[in-house]
Amino acid sequence: MTAAQADLQIDRPTVADGAVLWRIARDSKVLDLNSSYSYLLWCRDFAATSAVARDERGEPIGFVSGYLRPDSPRTLLVWQVAVDASHRGRGIAAALLDGLTARTAQEHGVDTVETTITPGNTASERLFTAFAERRGALLEREVLFDSGQFPDGPHDPEVLYRIGPLTR
Repeated sequence: MTAAQADLQIDRPTVADGAVLWRIARDSKVLDLNSSYSYLLWCRDFAATSAVARDERGEPIGFVSGYLRPDSPRTLLVWQVAVDASHRGRGIAAALLDGLTARTAQEHGVDTVETTITPGNTASERLFTAFAERRGALLEREVLFDSGQFPDGPHDPEVLYRIGPLTR
């Protein structure tokens, strides 16, 4: 654990965090930005399957949003991972992902993690590949949505990463 991680508090998001999480997502310049309203709802309705990292002052500096797949309730789908630019490169995204999966495994029996990553997003590719290695889990990849399925113009394909079973 790094010094930056030692001061890190990881817990559930609250509605009061929604605006900051929206700003972190917007400023990432990588994530598909949802409406600010959706981040408020997410913090209310999906707090049990999401996590926020807080600095020593308790301010949000990163988040992971996720949900349990309705047709596969032991699978956590990680929707977005973002860390404020001033805190990147300190292992915060990995700490968030580890903390969230440990919590959801304990509370919901999660044994598989899924996410989608667009080709060329090397930071996310590294994050989830390293996560699979730390957990001793198989990592499978397949195109979930190809470019032509997006109705709002050009969009890179979304590659599904399926990681599991989680063993440690």
